[in-house]
Amino acid sequence: MTDKPTTRKDLMKPVQLLGLAFVAALFAGFVTLMSMGFFQTRPADQIQRALIVALVAAGATFIIVLVSVALMLLAVDPSKVTATVDRPLLLPKDAPDATPGASAEPEAPRAADSAPRSEGATPPHSTDDGTAPRA
Repeated sequence: MTDKPTTRKDLMKPVQLLGLAFVAALFAGFVTLMSMGFFQTRPADQIQRALIVALVAAGATFIIVLVSVALMLLAVDPSKVTATVDRPLLLPKDAPDATPGASAEPEAPRAADSAPRSEGATPPHSTDDGTAPRA
């Protein structure tokens, strides 16, 4: 493995990008032909219509996959491709669990929450009239 930084050109290998889009287009065209009964005994006008619809579906799939994958590759920062991630991605950077050494065990319940309550006592998060607040 080389130590040179990854360039955007390395990420967007054109042959692989076009190959992926072409394979997806072939699959979409074949599924369209199968669903329209192209391989069955049909009148010539229905076979011609199935071919046209399959070509349109394959062309649209080719363009959509090509543009979608290219746009997703543009969102990747080439310098961060080889970077090691050692914290949860969805937590903010200043969250206490965002540090690598944070424990994954749940906190112990607080004494006020686990103390037995008498029947006449109001819950700790109640309103003045004794009812629980609405969420």
